[in-house]
Amino acid sequence: MNRLERFAMVLCLVSPLAAQAEEREALTVVSWGGAYEESQRIAYFDPFERAVGARIAVERYNGGLNGLRAELADGETDWDVIDLLSTDARTGCREGLLAPFDPAILAPAPDGTPAERDFIDGALLSCAVVQLVFSTVIAYDERAYPGEKPQSVADFFDVERFPGKRALKKAPEAMLEWALLSYGVPRSQIYDLLSTQRGMDLAFRRLDAIRDHIVWWEDAATPAALLTSGEVAMASGYNGRFFDARISGNAPISIIWDGQLLDYNAWAIPSGADQPDLAKEFIRFATRPDRMAAQARHIPYGPSRRSARRRIGFHPETLTPMREQLPTAEHRMGTAIWQDSEWYARTARLRRRLFKAWLEDDSTSAAQR
Repeated sequence: MNRLERFAMVLCLVSPLAAQAEEREALTVVSWGGAYEESQRIAYFDPFERAVGARIAVERYNGGLNGLRAELADGETDWDVIDLLSTDARTGCREGLLAPFDPAILAPAPDGTPAERDFIDGALLSCAVVQLVFSTVIAYDERAYPGEKPQSVADFFDVERFPGKRALKKAPEAMLEWALLSYGVPRSQIYDLLSTQRGMDLAFRRLDAIRDHIVWWEDAATPAALLTSGEVAMASGYNGRFFDARISGNAPISIIWDGQLLDYNAWAIPSGADQPDLAKEFIRFATRPDRMAAQARHIPYGPSRRSARRRIGFHPETLTPMREQLPTAEHRMGTAIWQDSEWYARTARLRRRLFKAWLEDDSTSAAQR
């Protein structure tokens, strides 16, 4: 066999492997950007690329299912894996937007404990797997209050004692729970009361009191930026984003843990994804305890696996003990509210309709003035 023939044989052997590598070249993961995505890059994306040889391309969004619905309008999508809120995972499954999830793909714990027993209760959904716990909190600019500091949800609504603009997500979410909490409604009764017309009326009445002080945000990176620039004095946002702004950006931001609203993020595979097998391989990798703990060392979101929580150490740059920074740390759970994802899914249209009417009422009033 001459040199040319040997080269041709090698090319024939390599070509199928090259084709396979090309087919697995890019896995599209939909995530949230900012410090959160950077923690995923360090803990999941880069190690997965090295381990598997498949490049990860990241698409960014601000949550919700409208983008996925648009992607699936013709029955196919370029999205392979999506990081979404548990409420959206439940709704997406009911609407057929997400592929059924088989927990058998998940790796056991290091000691051999099956994944089903290692994940927190309720983490294994029919079309997704919960990966972490985060919280929506209120934070404030320390420079705005050199004397008395705001400490409670009620202080957020008290613009006389604590003046200044308030930044809120432009969506009927945490603000409703906080509005009732500021009246003194017990945490255990909040969703029962919000399920009534009276409860909704009370919530929007409380929001009326700060209407002229509200600055709306939609991108998750905005609240910390607004506080850092001094454009607002208080803001709702995600605990990990505020932590990163303070630790990495030296921003003068403090969190009010009173009334923190705990929720879950989940991994899911859209129906009609191009590479479902590679997507399953990624989810198995990203939900390994060592990978989950690696992310929590960079941003304080609580892993959904018990064995992962035990592996969390110190922030790599500041040496901050990260387990103490988690929203689920024992000393922070006394006034926490677990977001009722079933209630959120069930009331989505009603809340959007009431919120839209409330916003339009403000526009009408402004025009009349």
